[in-house]
Amino acid sequence: MKIYNTLTGKKQEFLPLEQGKVKMYACGITVSGEAHIGHAYQALIYDIIRKYLEKIGYDVTYARNYTDVDDKIIAKSNQTGIPADVYAKEMIKNIDEQMARLKVDDPSVWLKATESIEDIIAFVSTLIEKGHAYPTEKGDVYFSVESFPSYGKLSHRNLEDAMNGVRVDNDEMKKNPLDFALWKSAKEGEPSWTSPWGEGRPGWHIECSTMNKKAFGEQIDIHGGGRDLIFPHHENEIAQTEALTGKQFANFWIHNGLIKVNGQKMSKSLGNSLFLKDLLDAYSAETIKFALLQTNYRGDINVTDNLFPDAEKHLYDFYKILKSAEQLNGDGVADEIIDSSFNKAMDDDFNTALAISNLYGIFKTLKAKVNAGDKTATADAKQIRKTYSLIGLFNEDADKFITDYEKKHPVEEIPEQVKAVADERFEARKNKDWAKSDELRDKLAQMGYLVKDAKDGYELSKK
Repeated sequence: MKIYNTLTGKKQEFLPLEQGKVKMYACGITVSGEAHIGHAYQALIYDIIRKYLEKIGYDVTYARNYTDVDDKIIAKSNQTGIPADVYAKEMIKNIDEQMARLKVDDPSVWLKATESIEDIIAFVSTLIEKGHAYPTEKGDVYFSVESFPSYGKLSHRNLEDAMNGVRVDNDEMKKNPLDFALWKSAKEGEPSWTSPWGEGRPGWHIECSTMNKKAFGEQIDIHGGGRDLIFPHHENEIAQTEALTGKQFANFWIHNGLIKVNGQKMSKSLGNSLFLKDLLDAYSAETIKFALLQTNYRGDINVTDNLFPDAEKHLYDFYKILKSAEQLNGDGVADEIIDSSFNKAMDDDFNTALAISNLYGIFKTLKAKVNAGDKTATADAKQIRKTYSLIGLFNEDADKFITDYEKKHPVEEIPEQVKAVADERFEARKNKDWAKSDELRDKLAQMGYLVKDAKDGYELSKK
C-alpha cells in the first residue's frame, strides 16, 4: 500500500513504526459553530482510512480532538453571552449528533484541549528549559522558530516564504515575528488557568502536539488534517514536538482537499457555508458520501447544484439493480473482481474516486447477470454490500432507498400520445429507418420530451 506523504511530496510504501499496529491522529473541529460540509468530509476521510487499514490487518488506534478553547470560541461566547465552556459543550453535543446521522464512527480516542491543560503546561515548561521557547513579562510564552533549523520542512518553505505566508501577530515582546504563542496571558472575561507564567490559556498549535503525546507518546505513524492546516498549524506542531523529543514526530502527513461551492472557497465571509444538518435534512448519509467520495481525497471538491442530486440518482439506479439481484435468491461465489478492484484502488493512496468509478462496470455486469437469470448475481450483490460498506455505501434496505427516492421524485405520468410517438420511433429504429427515427425524436422534443435509447427499449423524460 502506498500513501502520499506531504512531508516528502510523493507516494511512499506504508510501513508502520511497530509491525501490525498503526497510531493515527487527525485534527478535529474547533467548536466555534455548527458542523459544515468541510468538517464532515474531513471526519469521513479519516474514518475510511482507519477502516481500510483495519481491513488489511492493522490494529489501528485512531485519535481525534475537539478544540474547545480558542479565540473564535471566546468571540462567540462574547457575542452570545453564553460562557465559553458551556458554548463549547453545546457545540460538541450538536456536532456529535450530526456526525452520528452521517454515520461516521467515533475514533478510538477522543481528546479535548481543556482536559489536557496540565499536560500542555508541562510541555511548554520543557520547551523553555530546552531553549526553544521563552516567556514574556506579560505572561505570554512563545516558541522560538529560529531555534528549530528545519522549520518549514512540511510546507517546503524557507523562513522568508513563511513570513509572507502567515498573518503575523506583532507583539513587540516577540524576538522574531514568526515566533508563535504556546501560552496566552489572560484577558479580562476570558477563560483561563493558573500556570508558572500567570493566568492564561494555551495557544492553538500546542494543543494538538500535547494531545498527540498524551495519546501516543513521542511518535505516530499518520497525522492527518485538511490541506489548509499544513501551514502554519502542522508546521508548528512539527517544530514544537520535535524540539521537545528530538525525534521525527509523524512518519506520514496526510492532507485532504478543501470544499468549494460553485468554484469559490467555502467561507463564512462569503456566506456560502453548507451546514451538515441542512444537507442531512435534504439527502441521505449515503448520498452525501457517494457525492464527496467521487473525488480523490487530496483534490478539492466543487459543490455544484447537481452534485448531490446526481449522486442520489446514481445510487437509486444501483439499488434497483441490487434489489433485482437479491430477489433471485441465488447462491454461488461472488465475482472476485468486486473486492480485488476495491482493494487495488484503496491501496493506491485510498483512492475512493477509483473505487466508486469501478461501480459502474460492476453494476453493468450485475444487471446483465440479472437479465440472464444468473443466480450468482445474488452473491455479487452480497459482496458489493460487504465491500462498499467500508466507505459507507449500500448499507440501506434496497426497497426503502428506492421508495424514498420515488416519493421525493415522483414520476409524472407520460401522456398516451407521447408514448405512441415514442413507440413508433422505436419501431423505426428496429427497422433501421434512421431518417424517420430522427423526425420522430424532433417531434417528441416539440411535445416537451427527451428520449434516451436503451438496449431493449427507450426512456422518456420531460425537458
